[in-house]
Amino acid sequence: MNKKAKTKRKNSFSNSKLLFTLVSIILGLLVGAIVLSLTGYNPIEAYGKLIEGIFKSPRNIGWALVNSTPIILTGLGVCFAFQTGLFNMGAEGQFIIGSTVGFLMGYLLKLPPVIHVIVTIIVALLAGFIYGGLAGFIKSKFGIHEVISTIMLNWVAFYFQNFIVYRYQKPNSMGTFDINDSAKVTLVTNASQKFDGFFGKFFRAPIHLGIILAIVSVIIIWFILEKTSLGYKLKAVGLNREASEYGGIDANKKIIQSMAISGCLCSLAGVTQVMGYTYSLPLLSAMENFGFDGLAVSLLASNNPIGCIFSGLFLGSLKYAGSNLQRTMGVPSELISIIIGTIILFTAIPLIFRIIKAKVNKKKNRKAGNNA
Repeated sequence: MNKKAKTKRKNSFSNSKLLFTLVSIILGLLVGAIVLSLTGYNPIEAYGKLIEGIFKSPRNIGWALVNSTPIILTGLGVCFAFQTGLFNMGAEGQFIIGSTVGFLMGYLLKLPPVIHVIVTIIVALLAGFIYGGLAGFIKSKFGIHEVISTIMLNWVAFYFQNFIVYRYQKPNSMGTFDINDSAKVTLVTNASQKFDGFFGKFFRAPIHLGIILAIVSVIIIWFILEKTSLGYKLKAVGLNREASEYGGIDANKKIIQSMAISGCLCSLAGVTQVMGYTYSLPLLSAMENFGFDGLAVSLLASNNPIGCIFSGLFLGSLKYAGSNLQRTMGVPSELISIIIGTIILFTAIPLIFRIIKAKVNKKKNRKAGNNA
């Protein structure tokens, strides 16, 4: 009995998504070390500087958290769509819609502080809900794959933001005016005067309400997926659309709902970024990659809502520390992208095999059914 239990536990660990993720991270770091060595840098020193860039001071930890906040939310949005078998490539555009609508509400409205914050966030979430739901509607109504529609919608959002920037551009700058103070959600200002020691330095980074909303959102999404009938139906559609429809689930409706909620989460990342950190919109010459980084966060988390917190913190901290590596050793920041890309590649390999295996099994079952 004990032997069977040990064997079961061993097999469970070997098939663990967490194990695959940890191995992927190690392999990614090894590839990064090889690239560093080939380009003439000491990998041990470089990784030491990378760690130092995050943990050298409480302020650095705070900045790593600020960098991680938006991609935790976009990662969560992508993760939610994945549960319904949808690949939301539109996280970037939905992030832009959230930040642009958030700026408009924060700049144009004149409201008391708390009310202003609530109204701005709600309107931005509604915009993201509609924008994400549009991609779901296009798929369910016309059968156009969500990857195609969301990529196209990314560019619509991109040029919409630039249009707004030109409309409200600050003189002699490449961005807009700042939003009103009543719409800002930075948690602590003048931190060095309010706190001593660790927290005084930690809050010198612009920690904002977004991180709290991100954690709350993760808990809510986990609850929806694991404890509600909506979550059950969404996952049923993702696992087998035909079977779910046979069981009485309206798959088209669930696709729209899934993409709408996904867009809502991504727009939350955008609006909190504007309200808590940038306070204005930049003129975009290229995508800022908050949404695309969210794809990496979701994949690294194995599409687990709770895992998005940890993978978001890891990737956000890694990207922030990369700037320290470039500053202290002259290592190109692109190296961090190589490491992250390699980690995601190794993470995706088991997923690819599972998808192929599922399709092969599906074909076998169909053949068996026809023969019967």
